[in-house]
Amino acid sequence: MLGRTANGLFWMSRYLERAENTARLIDAGFRMSLTRSTESEDDWDGVLQSAGVRELYAAKYEKLAGADAMDFLMRDKTNPSSVINCLEFGRNNARMVRTALTREAWESINETWLELKTVLAKKVTHATLPDVIDAIKRRVAHMRGAFSGTQLRDELYNFAMLGSFIERADNTARILDVKYYVLLPSLLHVGGSMDNFHWQSILRSVSAFRSYSWVYDAEYKPANIAHFLILNRRMPRSLAFCYEQIASNLAHLARDYGSQISAHETAARTRNMLLTTSIDEIMDKGLHEFLEGFILSNDTLASEISDGYRFYK
Repeated sequence: MLGRTANGLFWMSRYLERAENTARLIDAGFRMSLTRSTESEDDWDGVLQSAGVRELYAAKYEKLAGADAMDFLMRDKTNPSSVINCLEFGRNNARMVRTALTREAWESINETWLELKTVLAKKVTHATLPDVIDAIKRRVAHMRGAFSGTQLRDELYNFAMLGSFIERADNTARILDVKYYVLLPSLLHVGGSMDNFHWQSILRSVSAFRSYSWVYDAEYKPANIAHFLILNRRMPRSLAFCYEQIASNLAHLARDYGSQISAHETAARTRNMLLTTSIDEIMDKGLHEFLEGFILSNDTLASEISDGYRFYK
């Protein structure tokens, strides 16, 4: 397999996953903003910070406003991580490696791009945001199902899965980090009803509200929610689950090619950390500090996989 094919599949999956994840990040910020009687800049500042685009936003807008922040994250062409750009980049990478995809996978990706391009042709408002986010999640789920249900489980599949789960782990960490930013002005409310609502909003934004209740009997405790989204290996958007999948796909590549690259060691180290760290240790260290370290480590892994493409030939 040529390195450019691996590269195309890896980034196809990353960008398509990021499109959905950016929508989920917006959803988390929007739900939290509903808890205030008036919109606060802090609500959307945290979302922009967590998305890593605060400086880009500031370069375009003098003031921080919810409507502008939503538009910037959803459909601004100057923001490389906006939903519309991620969908376009993902579709372009899919077109580049079209012969490596099944017909069903390619058609689903192309249809997703065409439908959501129409949905995002006009500015998203607070009133239309829930429907737009639902449309994005629905189309990406359809696309994911078409790919998973028809693609041969070979190295092509492994590279695509690596892109998806690296991106998903990054997003779960960033959504959890929104909680840190939103609470900065109101630390006195920690443990109160507003605090609990914020945690529940995070669960809803990653489609984990009901599954969490099955495990914890609807006791919305911060440590339990953090444990569920970080360390629970059965929760498909948790950091631990993502790294189980990353390690598994890297192991398949190692067996296929008879060799390993530095990414294998980095992934194993992060996976082992998630297996052996307790939620009490994470909370004692500081959730924000833990998530910052995780995001940096995850970025390192992504770079090592990108650099290792020349190995897979």
